[in-house]
Amino acid sequence: MNLVLPHRVLAIALTLALAGTAAAQTPPTSAPPADRAAANQAEQKAAWEAADKVAAHGPATIPLIDQGSLALPEGYTFIPKDEANRIRRAWGGFTDPELIGMVWSDKASEEWYAIIGFTKEGYIRDDDAKDWDADELLTTLKEGTESGNQDRISRGFTPLAVTGWIEAPQYDATTHRLVWSAKVVEKDNPADEGSANYKTYALGRDGYFGLNLVTSTATIDSEKKYARELLNDISYVPGKRYADFTEGTDRVAEYGLAALVAGVAAKKLGLIAIIGAFVLKFAKVFIIGFGVFGVALAKLFRRKPRDGGIS
Repeated sequence: MNLVLPHRVLAIALTLALAGTAAAQTPPTSAPPADRAAANQAEQKAAWEAADKVAAHGPATIPLIDQGSLALPEGYTFIPKDEANRIRRAWGGFTDPELIGMVWSDKASEEWYAIIGFTKEGYIRDDDAKDWDADELLTTLKEGTESGNQDRISRGFTPLAVTGWIEAPQYDATTHRLVWSAKVVEKDNPADEGSANYKTYALGRDGYFGLNLVTSTATIDSEKKYARELLNDISYVPGKRYADFTEGTDRVAEYGLAALVAGVAAKKLGLIAIIGAFVLKFAKVFIIGFGVFGVALAKLFRRKPRDGGIS
């Protein structure tokens, strides 16, 4: 398979030769902005080239560590952990040891991607779902995002801010699924329309799968269904399901369900994935495979870069 790149990207000087997988090297903060931008773009290209070599295309069954599997549908591409983490780091996010991989749609009309991970911190009691305060959860999530901006700024990336709920937290006690979505914008940029994270979780015996769909606020209403569909394509192996929990024997997490939105898990599950929204604006200018993303990527590529972003 060949990686196809737009002419503007091909014209970028490759000023930084990098190797490695999950943790991408970044230029020193003392480097001039132009040098940092060139180095960042060089690593972005290298990260996608590495991902292209190992990408799996649906239909396929993707093992999800020792917990379950993903029935990857036709027309979707899966990128494994190491290469996915390298992409996230190259586009201004954090690497995540709990990441399992990333899923992209091959359909030209769809401009989203999804992050899949598993947090093995024990059984999550869901009692607090009936009592949580959505406004309080939003405040904590905003604070967690702000605290992560210093790292982004030091690496030459635009700081982000959470401005409100797109969908307030909802929990289904029957299926043990949690859903919520927040709007993310470039901080101090009134012209930014923002990006959306549609976060879904499937609770299990040892912890939980998290599937986060990242898209634009303009398309979240029509595309959030893909997050739910992919979550339904994730299944636990026997013995790892939520119903398999044994009281008094199994490990119980130190926090409850509300922490998956804010609180203890806010920085890890809110910040890291929210920062992944920045990828959406640029990552799909890179085409994996035989150009199946072509039309959608060209559409993204023609968009006017947002002020303060990487162009």
